[in-house]
Amino acid sequence: MDNIQALNIQDIPKELSVMLQMLSHQQHSLDEHKLEKIDWDLFVELALHHRLYPVLYPELKKVSNYVPANVLQLIHGYYKRNTFQMLHLSAEMEQVNELFIIKGIPLLFLKGPVLSHSLYGNLSLRTSSDLDFLIPIERLQESEQLLVELGYEKDDYIETVLEDWRWRHHHVTYFHPQKGIKLEIHWRLHPGPGKEPTFQELWNRKQTSKYSHHPIYMLGYEDLFIFLVLHGARHGWSRLRWLVDIHQILQKDIDWKVLHHLMKRYKAKPICGQAVILSSQFFQTNVPKELKPLINQPSTRLAQEAIFYLERMVNLHTDPVPEEVSNYHKRHLFSLMSNQQKILFILSFLYPYPEDAETLPLPKPLHFLYFPLRPFLWAWRKTRKHAIS
Repeated sequence: MDNIQALNIQDIPKELSVMLQMLSHQQHSLDEHKLEKIDWDLFVELALHHRLYPVLYPELKKVSNYVPANVLQLIHGYYKRNTFQMLHLSAEMEQVNELFIIKGIPLLFLKGPVLSHSLYGNLSLRTSSDLDFLIPIERLQESEQLLVELGYEKDDYIETVLEDWRWRHHHVTYFHPQKGIKLEIHWRLHPGPGKEPTFQELWNRKQTSKYSHHPIYMLGYEDLFIFLVLHGARHGWSRLRWLVDIHQILQKDIDWKVLHHLMKRYKAKPICGQAVILSSQFFQTNVPKELKPLINQPSTRLAQEAIFYLERMVNLHTDPVPEEVSNYHKRHLFSLMSNQQKILFILSFLYPYPEDAETLPLPKPLHFLYFPLRPFLWAWRKTRKHAIS
């Protein structure tokens, strides 16, 4: 942690602090007196919320004399259940991969079993609730048809106008009712607006997973690092599993020249610095000398802002999100952007939204009129909302 200023984490739950000490292999600083004060129900709740129980279980066994037997048994149960889940996903991943290869559709798996195997060397040590893979956008319709033939059903939640789905959204979800598997097809790595590498660029830098005898492709470590950083930051690092991923990938053989080029090109240095600082703070990550320049005041400020999410169990995917959390999250996301990204984000509000078409339905050939009409339709909705309130 040299050259890294310690963050103020005094308000995070003591149960989470103990958990982090275990995961950073600092069990020697734990004693029976300290563990007696732990709310073990909250400890388990936090382990589940942060999806840390797979990596936590081996560490708990090392101090099993101080851990209630029912807690150890409960975490072990979740650990075993996750192992079966990952094996289930692995079988489906291989089937989907083989089918797409036969059809000549290139795909890059983003997370799931290949990520667990690549970063942890063990399927059991990382959770995953679904399969995510990236394809060229021009092969999307063909890919969706293949999944329907496999028995998947589309969760068609995207409303769109003037094809804004192509950049405002980044994936569509499918669910297999018999297998109980959720699958996400990505055509972008992240929701827009924002500059991203093309699929071909990512494909050229891909790596082959060693998990299977058949070729299964995933992002190269440099693209994977930036993808994991931007994904975690977009969610406020509200689940510490994402930071464990950063800790693990920083121990891999990364081409630092390529990584610095990508960070500069996509304005990602402050966010990567935030991730490095947080990983070092919580998991004693040895920061490579090539990333030391990222440790500066702006990145430290962003890292401190992320502590807000760890002081409370924030779940950004479950509505309603508390207003305090929602407002803070909007401000934090804006602070993560570079000046150029902020301008692009503000300009994106001038592009018509599906709500504009709902407010004033027009024939499709006239949808271009939503551009000049958007300010008036927005003001009309705000006026009506205020009047109803």
